[in-house]
Amino acid sequence: MARVVKVFRTLRNHWKKSTFAVCVLSYGGHWLYGKHCDNVLRREACQEAREYGRQLIGPQEHLKKATVILNPAACRGKANNLFEKNAAPILHLAGVEVKIVKTDYEGQAKKLMELMEHTDMLIVAGGDGTLQEVITGLLRRPDEGAFSRTPIGFIPLGSQNSLSYSLYPATDNKVKCITSAALSILKGETVPLDVMQIQGETEQPVFALLSLRWGAFRDVAAKISKYWYLGPLKTKAAHWFSTLKEWPQVREASLSLLPAVPRPPDEPPHKPPRPNLLYRIIRRLKNYWNPPVEEPPKEPEPERWEEKEISTAELIITTQNKNPVQRRADDALLVCLEPDTLTVGEFITTGTVKADDPSVCMASAVKLEASACRLSPKQEGAGFFNIDNEEYEAMPVEVRLLPRKLHFFCSGERREQLLAETA
Repeated sequence: MARVVKVFRTLRNHWKKSTFAVCVLSYGGHWLYGKHCDNVLRREACQEAREYGRQLIGPQEHLKKATVILNPAACRGKANNLFEKNAAPILHLAGVEVKIVKTDYEGQAKKLMELMEHTDMLIVAGGDGTLQEVITGLLRRPDEGAFSRTPIGFIPLGSQNSLSYSLYPATDNKVKCITSAALSILKGETVPLDVMQIQGETEQPVFALLSLRWGAFRDVAAKISKYWYLGPLKTKAAHWFSTLKEWPQVREASLSLLPAVPRPPDEPPHKPPRPNLLYRIIRRLKNYWNPPVEEPPKEPEPERWEEKEISTAELIITTQNKNPVQRRADDALLVCLEPDTLTVGEFITTGTVKADDPSVCMASAVKLEASACRLSPKQEGAGFFNIDNEEYEAMPVEVRLLPRKLHFFCSGERREQLLAETA
């Protein structure tokens, strides 16, 4: 008992050192526990992948080939290590023939896609910027019709991975997110995604999967990181300081819209069985003796653009890929026009919400649907667009929807969650 009392007396007499030691031991214990949990997740994922690798293949079948476009600079230079530790072992254990192509500079992924040969699956390992470069390079190819049918996997390794919330269960654990993405690629379940084609006046088109933003909230969001020293107040401070420099912050432009088009029925997941030989012979003989009458080609109807002048705090054009499994009557882009009559308080409050989720629209915003739109800013030096979180100089553009253009691997668990949200 005396020894216990002596220990407590020593801790009390040296309370500063004791407090510091407890903090260090607590932090170290928490860090070690986190590492242990990550190793457990990796082990479970590798065991599941090994079951795929043990499956027998026929004599006429070949190993699946995967081309990985990896951006080592993503996630502040940690992407290569994250991929090698969490995703590569899963793909190799499953028996996938992996070809890794690493990018060396910004924009190289577009050029690599022009030279890409046939592959069974395309895997993008990076963030929003890498993904946008890959799909832009893919859809600029002369033979993009054939290559756009290649299923695409997205392994979220960037600092911003907006599409991962539509494909995989939401989690703050980086290892769990990466292993879930790699296992989803092995399981082979895909979901069709819409693509936005953004054409400027002179440059080649840019393709995006999520959104185009232009306006005051976008401009402020790009400067929030400069106020890091204000901690949790940095977002509100950035919006308040911007109102001191310029108020009101309004963007004026000409906007032309094409109405939404009806969505055709979904393609069946499996091809119907081929008719028997006798049926095919009878059908050919019938077509030979009574050939079907060919209808004259219909002339395409002229496009009916609806033009309007707009004044808005921010314009957002988004696809409906946030919930790709939701059944819709029309194929359409969603256009959100924030009101230009905001007070300073409303501007700060709304901007704080948009900093967490840029796709959120105010209740008083004007919401439109269109299959295509033309945007012509009126001011010279109208700022910048954010296209899938990548910055582009603002200019007159035409945005068209390419419905269900690409197919991405998707987690079955996330599909069920999205279906439950729409029920």
